[in-house]
Amino acid sequence: MDSTLPRLSLDSVMLLGGSSAPCAAVDSNGAFAIFQFPVTACGTLVMAGYVIYENRMFSSYEVGVGPLGSITRDSQFELLFQCRLSFFPQLNYTTFFSFPSPSVATVAYNSYYGDSDYPVTKILRDPVYAEVRIVGRTDPNLVLMLGRCWATSNPNPFSSPQWDILVDGCPYQDDRYLSTLVPVSGSSVLQYPTHYKRFILQMFTFVNPTSYVALTEKVFIHCNTAVCYPSPTTSCQQTCGRQSE
Repeated sequence: MDSTLPRLSLDSVMLLGGSSAPCAAVDSNGAFAIFQFPVTACGTLVMAGYVIYENRMFSSYEVGVGPLGSITRDSQFELLFQCRLSFFPQLNYTTFFSFPSPSVATVAYNSYYGDSDYPVTKILRDPVYAEVRIVGRTDPNLVLMLGRCWATSNPNPFSSPQWDILVDGCPYQDDRYLSTLVPVSGSSVLQYPTHYKRFILQMFTFVNPTSYVALTEKVFIHCNTAVCYPSPTTSCQQTCGRQSE
């Protein structure tokens, strides 16, 4: 069968009968899961005429809940399957499915979207490369400082729902998928490296705060910034604690 995007966590897949024996997977790893169960068990429906056994396989998904909104980065999976028979056998039903290994992305920042490219379509958990920079200034001593960066579902930065990406210039620690700060070194080809800040977040979608159903609105990113001028008492350096894996 076709794989889901993003890659599905097989630990979250279950039958209607739940995740306890005998309905749990009999074997699984990061690439496949096998379910083997009696055809009349695990929530299977039996219909007359032809003997039809029907069940449904589905995945749960994780929702991140913040003070101003809720999001998910998980894909949702559902599979309806039937077994049609003209007699009543005593047999087990085995279901097998697998997913390919994910690809690896690299960090570039060598090309940029233009106004005509928006809205940009991203798959859940796709990396989103963000850059904030000072425009129209040539003083090499200026240092761009990031405060809070957050996302909303419309262009109004004060609207709800919201989801934090950076807090005080550092990855939001209550996000399971921490954003990554990308250093802009002095050896960069940029003329004024200290005028730039870069970070990477993994794509998400907002969910309804009551039903936790994924919403289809666009995602807009906002940042609070400041400009710092180094002095004997001000280093203009932002330090973040060690990020968890």
